[in-house]
Amino acid sequence: MVTRTKIKLDPLRIDGHEVGRVLITGASAGIGAALAREFARNGHQLTLVARRRAKLAAVAAELEREHYVEVRTIVQDLAKPTGPAALVKAAQADGPIGILVNNAGVIDVGPFAASRTDALVNLVNLNVRALTELTSLVVPGMVERGFGRILNVASLAAFQPVPSMAAYAASKAYVLALTEALSEELKGSGVTATALCPGITDTDMASEIRAGSAAAAKLPKQLVSDPADVAAEAYKALMAGRVVLVPGLPNQITAAWAQVTPHWLTRYVTGFVARRTDLLQKP
Repeated sequence: MVTRTKIKLDPLRIDGHEVGRVLITGASAGIGAALAREFARNGHQLTLVARRRAKLAAVAAELEREHYVEVRTIVQDLAKPTGPAALVKAAQADGPIGILVNNAGVIDVGPFAASRTDALVNLVNLNVRALTELTSLVVPGMVERGFGRILNVASLAAFQPVPSMAAYAASKAYVLALTEALSEELKGSGVTATALCPGITDTDMASEIRAGSAAAAKLPKQLVSDPADVAAEAYKALMAGRVVLVPGLPNQITAAWAQVTPHWLTRYVTGFVARRTDLLQKP
């Protein structure tokens, strides 16, 4: 379902190019909603996508009221085979997509052997397949127009294997690798690709991790990022054409450590931590 508003403003331009609409998936809460607020604060016209109609409508109403931007909402399940194509068709009815934010994603916490197969397949469909399809459908038009921005929300988990979140970390490693390769392919085209790799952030997804581990529930506040801060950093990085952003010094240290440490040692340490935080216990 597509909902349209009556607000109509002059199109935003960057470096002489008309930006077009910003398409944000998973925009009803968490980092997605924070990103929507950040883009609205900077005057962008938005198309917000999520499955939860009421929450999506509430975010849209807030942005229109506070920032006087035009907001469209599309209720769509991107894990379904026809979801991404249907979304792009509906979104492009309002004009070209100048910025794509692939934020929608899910997590599965616990031992892989104890996870439901359908949940793991749904995770791959949303975190990997839908992101890839949306990007593939939108990038050619950006290249043709000579302007575009892609923000793929990966994770700090993308830098190492994470026992207890095996499929999730693997899916985010794919997102990071895809984004880095795209950034090289797109050089000189006017289109850039940025991977956002946040650590634990105060969202519903973080609540799932905490619910699965008593130790994780006691993480210091300094290690849990605020979605608004993450979104503000991400917006600046995206507009500057940065390829990879890891917000927060502790997360940057973790990512750097994972990249210079022998893989076997990284694997051992992440397994040790998962066992110590009881995330590998059977439910």
